[in-house]
Amino acid sequence: MGKIYLYNTLKRKISPFAPLEKKSVKMYACGPTVYNFAHIGNLRTYIFEDILKRTLLYNGLRVLHVMNITDVGHLTSDSDFGEDKMQKAARRESQPATAETVMQIAQKYTAAFLKDIANLNIITPDKLTKATDHIVEMIELNQIIQKNGYAYETSSALYFDTRKLKEYGELARVNFDAMQKTARAETDPEKKNQSDFALWFKTVGKHENHVLRWDSPWGTGFPGWHIECSAMSIKHLGKRFDIHCGGIDHIPVHHTNERAQNIAAMGGPVVNFWCHGEFLVIGKSEKMAKSGENFITLNTLIKKGFNPLSYRYMALLTHYRKPLQFTWEGLEASQNASNNFYDQFLSLEGDGGINKNYQQKFLKAVNDDLNIPRALALAWDLLKDKKINSGDKKATILKFDEVFGLKLSETRKIEIPKEIMELAAKRDFLRQEKKWDDADDLRKQVEERGFKIKDTDSGFEVTKE
Repeated sequence: MGKIYLYNTLKRKISPFAPLEKKSVKMYACGPTVYNFAHIGNLRTYIFEDILKRTLLYNGLRVLHVMNITDVGHLTSDSDFGEDKMQKAARRESQPATAETVMQIAQKYTAAFLKDIANLNIITPDKLTKATDHIVEMIELNQIIQKNGYAYETSSALYFDTRKLKEYGELARVNFDAMQKTARAETDPEKKNQSDFALWFKTVGKHENHVLRWDSPWGTGFPGWHIECSAMSIKHLGKRFDIHCGGIDHIPVHHTNERAQNIAAMGGPVVNFWCHGEFLVIGKSEKMAKSGENFITLNTLIKKGFNPLSYRYMALLTHYRKPLQFTWEGLEASQNASNNFYDQFLSLEGDGGINKNYQQKFLKAVNDDLNIPRALALAWDLLKDKKINSGDKKATILKFDEVFGLKLSETRKIEIPKEIMELAAKRDFLRQEKKWDDADDLRKQVEERGFKIKDTDSGFEVTKE
């Protein structure tokens, strides 16, 4: 194990990381709200978290990784405004908003999410915890917070009193007084402070038709989004754990409020390191969002002929704390580069040992706040290094792939039969002659034999389906 350095959002600096318990890391990640498919911006965050986990494992540490599945309580804003995203999804899919249909939607998109992370070779978390399975724990934690003097009840909700906690806003460096001046029309007039947030919503007023509801000391209702993660992380990881992950969009509201709950309930900080991944952006600066027209799923990429691992490779090229600019041209370049990487690896022959010099450089790179772009460049340097024999290159690159997660150990050379290549070449000629129907007939013949043709700027590629 080398010395690991990670950027801690709370401290705003890179600091040495050491687990609270020897050789064992407890890590919590905010998972999806399962009201829609994950977009590739969401998936970029999960790739970052996977790289973090793989780096910890690479250093010989055990990792207990918990991720939540939010299936209730996440309103259409990240704070207390709007309606539950799950019920909105039922309407979007032309279904009646009942407890049964909402749970069916949750199951549908949870399955889609698990398929996405499998396609991206993201290691499945050790525990996937559903919010609706932890209502008792949320109620109990809310009771502790209220007993400790940090919560108050109104006619519509149980609120966290942010004025009572001196540490409130430290994670996001929030200006508390400025927040009080940004009141919105939807604000509950019974709230003491604009920054106060709901720990429990009562099914009255705007929430009277909420279909998922439970009995509680404050009346029938449902949990606030933020208490869900506090309750689940503390139950499964304990009162102190090492790392809490998420996207940078979690910092100002969700993680700020989650940290406040933790301190109020446990008497001090629960999380040692807060780690956040940057956005994926379209073009120069437009953030991808499920509510926008730039909503791209992994399935969109697959239908366009891209290997999901080409997107993973693309994500590896940019440091997790820098915005990842997505363009179709960039993805095409990443697919070509990753295909070249696989081809170079497959050309390596014989058995060998791990090269210690490259291994040390690699460990230094990944342990330097997950500098994967540098680590990937090092892998290319190794492939080109004529002083290292083929077997040693192969063994060393395979070791590196424990972090990259590009499934090199499963990669096999696929010989494309001569007759298939001839059909593909003939089809390409027909396309140039604009004989589209004849070209399409040949494409179908190729596909019937289990191969796929992908047209590129330089010609075509044939792959095994």
